[in-house]
Amino acid sequence: MGVVGGGIGAVLLALLALALGVDPSGLVQTTGPTPMATAAEDSAAQFASVVLADTEEVWQEIFARELGQAYDVPTLILFSGAVQSACGYAQAAVGPFYCPVDGNVYIDLAFFEELQERLGAPGDFARAYVIAHEVGHHVQNLLGLSEAVRSQQARLSAPEGNALSVRLELQADCFAGVWANQAEARWRILEPGDVEEALGAASAVGDDQLQLRARGYVVPESFTHGTSAERVSWFERGFRTGDPAACDTFSGAL
Repeated sequence: MGVVGGGIGAVLLALLALALGVDPSGLVQTTGPTPMATAAEDSAAQFASVVLADTEEVWQEIFARELGQAYDVPTLILFSGAVQSACGYAQAAVGPFYCPVDGNVYIDLAFFEELQERLGAPGDFARAYVIAHEVGHHVQNLLGLSEAVRSQQARLSAPEGNALSVRLELQADCFAGVWANQAEARWRILEPGDVEEALGAASAVGDDQLQLRARGYVVPESFTHGTSAERVSWFERGFRTGDPAACDTFSGAL
């Protein structure tokens, strides 16, 4: 996909939006302490809206074909610093998240910069992976998987509950890979290096890498998202197959 504001450019953003039949500005909401967006934030919002529209079309077709039902579209909330969601008040430190109560995806605008500068995962397809992963949680919510996991976690110990969270997160990674596969098949969106950018992002946000960076050691029983290797593996599986049925992270070993 190239670099936001560079390879992809405003013209390509507009062309993608026209191809998808959407107005990019209508798919993303922004909130934060300052009403004036910077040029970088505006570019990020435009890019996010195109990715979101892309996921919408892919999952609409999958839901219609595989389930015979409509796909309810999420809203992407881009915020700065902190945000109030139906799941509670969240600060940027929590990172990107999905709220199953309001069905919205929340991403702090500064996270994309952090992904590149602090976590070492640059590129616009790294950003696309983040959005597609959170949309994967929306898919899980629509399918009832998220509620099923929460119900089981209420009866489990903390380590057992964490292990279920890992499986839920890895499935969202796999769903992100499914999106990338389907989007490439439809629109040939990928440029050389794009998949590597997504894999770099998946690796950078593995629990083991994040804990090593923050603490200098890892505590596997506290993992909630999976190791870097697991996150990369499940994204690759989704991308390789393009099939949501291949994303069964709840059966067998990871």
